[in-house]
Amino acid sequence: MSSISKLEENSDHLKVIWDDGEESKFNYLWLRDNCPSVHDKDSRHRMFNILNVSTDIRPKNYNVNNKGILEIEWSEGDHKSSYDPLWLRENCYTIKNKITYVSPYKLWDNSLQNNLKSIEIDHDEIINSEDGLVKWLELLHYTGIAIVKNAPTEQNSAFKVLNRISHTRETFFKTPFEVINILKPNNSAYTAHALRNHMDLPWFENPPGYQFLHCLINSAKGGNSSAVDAFAVADYLRKNEKEIFDTLVSVPLKFKDKDYTQEAYRSFHSPAITLTKDGDYNDIRFSVATMDTLDCNPDIMEKVYKAHHRFGNLLHHEKYQINFRLEPGDIFSFNNRRLLHGRTEFDPNSGHRHLQGYYMDRDEIIGRLNYLKK
Repeated sequence: MSSISKLEENSDHLKVIWDDGEESKFNYLWLRDNCPSVHDKDSRHRMFNILNVSTDIRPKNYNVNNKGILEIEWSEGDHKSSYDPLWLRENCYTIKNKITYVSPYKLWDNSLQNNLKSIEIDHDEIINSEDGLVKWLELLHYTGIAIVKNAPTEQNSAFKVLNRISHTRETFFKTPFEVINILKPNNSAYTAHALRNHMDLPWFENPPGYQFLHCLINSAKGGNSSAVDAFAVADYLRKNEKEIFDTLVSVPLKFKDKDYTQEAYRSFHSPAITLTKDGDYNDIRFSVATMDTLDCNPDIMEKVYKAHHRFGNLLHHEKYQINFRLEPGDIFSFNNRRLLHGRTEFDPNSGHRHLQGYYMDRDEIIGRLNYLKK
């Protein structure tokens, strides 16, 4: 464990020199805002209001006591703060910002087709063990896809395994939603038609993070599933076709809910590719079926369509796409904002095909995984 070797006062920060030679800069406002004594002991919420001090606040006195604790008496508010060196080191933004970001995602292409067993996990392993649950969550978070095998095939029976993670996300499609061929469908998923690779609900401001398609019956001819790691396709463009990538990142496309049963008009503008604060991939919005009439600047319309055209064709290229057939008891689980999914046409007269669909927010997957691993 590191300990504080030396302190240096500066105009807006206190420099901490650690016994291993590392140096940290701690801004005075940051230190006052993060005083351990200002958090409610039960809710852990910060009770102190940083807006109540001036931006000129600084230490009146400071020292490291005989237990190695940093103590600061502040120039305002008659307040004294104590900081554990372990906490300071763990939360040191000087050191954090020197670390090179490494993406957690395992990008893949159609070579995964030869090793589909690597993304499979047995239903009972998840139900009966924490290790099984962690394995499922790691596949979902890092690889973006998992197929749960040997689940029950009764209607609504996926709730039990999904609730091992958290609650599902309700939408107007209800939970679960029924993926079957119906008369007068309000969504192309509820037909026997082929579905191009797509994201579900791209016209939501915050589309569901994960989707779970539970296969109850699949005796019809056709109806095979496809999946593509759209992060891998975006990564190829970033490294090889920068102008197209930059267009996809910078120009918002328009998506619209075209469900005739709804008493609401939902639409949203977003670039096809969005990035995180670290420059990693955040989400991919692509859906030929629900992209609305584009309204970008006329001077760039040609460029936008060419970028969309190139991206879309790569998202359906055999180099990136895997294909498989869902069997009764399979739960096709995937990151809806990373993976695009589709299916081939099926013949409803040759047999029955019935999937039940569930959504879950991405926060629930990542939050549960972080909790279990820590």
